[in-house]
Amino acid sequence: MTTEPHTPAAPYGTPDAPRVAVRGEARLEVDPEIASISITVSARGTDRRTALEDLTRRNTAVLDLVKTYGEAVEKLETGAFSINPELTRKGRAEHIRAYHGRVNLTAELTDFTALGELTSRLSDLELTRVDGPWWSLRPASPVYGQARTQAVREAVVRAREYAEALGTHLVALLELADDGSENTSSYDHPIAVGYGGGMTRSVVAEAAPALDLEPQRQTVHAHVNARFTMAPPQL
Repeated sequence: MTTEPHTPAAPYGTPDAPRVAVRGEARLEVDPEIASISITVSARGTDRRTALEDLTRRNTAVLDLVKTYGEAVEKLETGAFSINPELTRKGRAEHIRAYHGRVNLTAELTDFTALGELTSRLSDLELTRVDGPWWSLRPASPVYGQARTQAVREAVVRAREYAEALGTHLVALLELADDGSENTSSYDHPIAVGYGGGMTRSVVAEAAPALDLEPQRQTVHAHVNARFTMAPPQL
């Protein structure tokens, strides 16, 4: 019994059903939806208990301040926490000179007017550092869908232009491959907007002026590959 050899389909179509392969692209520039800041609260004490109590007090003050902004703060999370001894050498022995405490928090805001005010107030707190902001879109932002839709439409238009250049028209879609869409904004280095001194203040300072933070536009790319069949052109 003999088996007829299998002839694979022509990868680039046939004279009766020529193919056209195109790439559709889209690039949108939109306003950010979220601004993230990183908050680092520090404390120092001559013993572990003192450092921990001071850190707890400062951390509570930061949390209370952030929470006063209500719905403007979409997310508030506590990250790493540490209490570390500072060692000093006296003769051949090492002694603990002090204890250093640190806790990191992350806040995401959707109200950028409140962001400037909150950033300034946090920066005015002692032993509190604020880094950011980092601008972004939500993972489920409709902007990504808009970019993909625009990329597909551009692929169809491009394929039709090729077909019309040959005096023919598209017949069917064979393949639509999503190369994905992603936010490709390049962020600047974080801006260290405040670090309080280590001394206790004896005079109540005036409220810090609100920072005027200009949102960074976000660039969203989408790419698709599409293959179509055309009616045979008359060449």
